[in-house]
Amino acid sequence: MSYCDGKWTPIIMMIVINSATGSVNAMIKKLLDGGLNHMVIATYRLAISTAFLIPIAYFWERKTRPKLTFSILCQLFFSALLGASLTQYFFLLGLSYTSATLACAFTGMVPAVTFIMALIFRIEKLNMKSKAGMAMMVGTLVCIGGALFLTMYKGVPLTSLHHEQAAASSPVNIHRHEMKPENWIIGCVLLFAGSSFFGSWMLIQANINRKYPCQYSSTVILSFFGTIQCALLSLIKSRDITAWILRDKLDVITVVYAGVVGQGICTVGISWCIKQRGPIFTSTFSPVVLIFATLFDFSILHRDIYIGNVLGSVVVVVGLYVFLWGKIRQMNECAAKLPCQIDEGEEEEECKKGHPVVAPVSP
Repeated sequence: MSYCDGKWTPIIMMIVINSATGSVNAMIKKLLDGGLNHMVIATYRLAISTAFLIPIAYFWERKTRPKLTFSILCQLFFSALLGASLTQYFFLLGLSYTSATLACAFTGMVPAVTFIMALIFRIEKLNMKSKAGMAMMVGTLVCIGGALFLTMYKGVPLTSLHHEQAAASSPVNIHRHEMKPENWIIGCVLLFAGSSFFGSWMLIQANINRKYPCQYSSTVILSFFGTIQCALLSLIKSRDITAWILRDKLDVITVVYAGVVGQGICTVGISWCIKQRGPIFTSTFSPVVLIFATLFDFSILHRDIYIGNVLGSVVVVVGLYVFLWGKIRQMNECAAKLPCQIDEGEEEEECKKGHPVVAPVSP
C-alpha cells in the first residue's frame, strides 16, 4: 500500500462522506418543509439502500458469509427497529421542527450517548481515577451541556439580511412551525431521542457483528426489515395513498440521492474506513457533517444561522473531541497491558468490548 493510500485516502473519503451526509440532511429538510411525510421518506430511503447494496453484499461476501440462523435474523429485526425505524422516525420528525444544522449537532453527540448507555448496562467500565476516564466523563457532560444549550437558547440571528432577501424572493413559506420556540424545543427532544435510539442500536449491532461478521449482508437485511417497519409505521399514521406519490422531479432526485448516497454509499465507505483506520479515527470526522449541513442550510435553504446554533455546536464538538481523546488514551492503556500489540484498525475484545464508537451515518 502506498503512502497516499495508507494516509490520505481514508481522510479524503471521510471528508467526502460527511459532506454528502450534510447535504442529504439539508435536502431532506427541504422535502419535509414541502409537506412530504417523514416516514415515507424513511421508507423510500431504506428501500433504495437495500436495492443498491444487495449486489455488493452478494458478490463481495458470497464466499465468507456464515449461515444465517433464526436467532441472528431475530436480532437483526430488532436491530432494524432501533437503528433504522425508530431512529429515522424521531430524527426526521425532529428535523422537520428544527434545521439540518441542529440535527447534525445532535448526531455528533451519538458517541457520548452510546458511552452513557454502555455505562448504564455495565458494558463499559469507567475508572474515574485515571485521566482517560475523567476525560471521557467530562467530554460526555460537555456534549450533553451543548445539546441543552442548543435546545434552550437560539439567540439573535447572524444571517438575518440573507434570510430577509430569501423571504422576499419566495412568496410562499410552507412550514413555519420550526420558528416557534416551543416547537423548536420539541424538535430538539425528538432529535435527542433519535440519537439515543441510534446509540442503543450500536450496542446491539456490536454484538451481532461478532456473531455475523458480514457488514454488507447485515446492512442489507437490516435495511430490508427497516423498510417494512417504516412502511407500517407510515400506514398506521396515515393511509392516504397520495402521500406516497412523488410528483416533483426534485423530490424523486432527493429521495434517490438520500438512499443511494446517504444510506448506501456512505455506509459502505464508513465501513471501509473503520476497517482501514479503526472506529476512533472515523468518529473524529463527525463535526464535518455539521459544517457542511450549516453551509447547505444557509446557501440552499436560506435559513438563518443563530448565535445559539454556533455556540451550542462548538460546545458539542469540543465535548466530542475531549471524549475521543480520553477514549484513545484508554485504548492505549489497555493495549500496553496486553502481551501483544494491537493494530489501530483491529477489534480487540479485551480493550474494545462494549466501545462501539462509530461515526454516525445520517440517521
